[in-house]
Amino acid sequence: MPRCLLSQLVHAELITPKLEESLAFFTQIGGLYLVHREAERAYLRCWGDHYTYSLILTQGELPALGHAAWRTWSPEDLEQAVRNIEASGVQGEWVEGSFGHGPAYRFRAPGGHTLELLWEVERYQAPPERASTYPERPQRFTGGGLEPRQLDHLTVASSDPYRDAEWFRRVLGFRFMCYNGLEDNPDLVVFAMVTTNEKNHDLAFAKDMSPIPGRLHHLAFWVDNRELHQRAADLLLEAGVPLEYGPGIHGMGEQTYLYFREPGGLRIEVNTGGVRNYVPDWEPVRWRPSQGSNTFYRNTAMPDSMLEAFPPAEKVAAADLELVPDSQQPNPWGKRGLG
Repeated sequence: MPRCLLSQLVHAELITPKLEESLAFFTQIGGLYLVHREAERAYLRCWGDHYTYSLILTQGELPALGHAAWRTWSPEDLEQAVRNIEASGVQGEWVEGSFGHGPAYRFRAPGGHTLELLWEVERYQAPPERASTYPERPQRFTGGGLEPRQLDHLTVASSDPYRDAEWFRRVLGFRFMCYNGLEDNPDLVVFAMVTTNEKNHDLAFAKDMSPIPGRLHHLAFWVDNRELHQRAADLLLEAGVPLEYGPGIHGMGEQTYLYFREPGGLRIEVNTGGVRNYVPDWEPVRWRPSQGSNTFYRNTAMPDSMLEAFPPAEKVAAADLELVPDSQQPNPWGKRGLG
């Protein structure tokens, strides 16, 4: 099996048409910490992030994914990853001068999503008022807002989830964990999960019937336990934020989930729990909805709104933009930062 060249998801950039409102939400309700601000961009961190930040908010026309970044295991693995990507027929570019990390290789994955790979990264040094009494913690836990410990995973929209999962397994060594088909057509894969570590996934692909490349389904943050997860649902409702789906437990990966929308319109998940898988020669598992793939207890349906991705497909006709699915074209909306 291919050796995984990447260690972890380190940050994601979200494009928001309401930067100030999104920033206020993530800091005041979400419990993230602002570490750096530019005119149209803000950098935020979770209290448990070992690096300077894990979320970038960038002003843009419509809600979208700007880019997401993974760190490699070593400088040599970064070089090997670039060779593998280019050998697969994808051509990226080196980006320098980003806040908080060194040179990054930026490329578009088969579904059109902009991703970065990097090695050199700035570790967070907490100011005295945020320093933890526990030496392994980068920052103290204060319990303000949702206050997730760290960024957990990214789920993107894909015209072919199985194909994309296979590409990340073959080219970058992700572990292909599982996939889900339709009940009456199990071969039509509508969801697939891959991971760089023992979690069930840090990247997933949801079926997208639109021809628009590079769309986002959701970004997920981790809290330590189910008590904090239930507390998050309480805090969101008291703040007037509707819960789109959950709380509940997924069958695939057995994560406890909770989905909602932030002010810019993007879907955010708070999750916890989940199985840890250390099997080195794991083979992807096929699921069906009736087995509880999406809802562990098999007693509730996912709302239709969870099929929406960002930017919304109905905002602009893809044909009018001359878009071709899976052609390495960038998503046409929003400004893209350097991260």
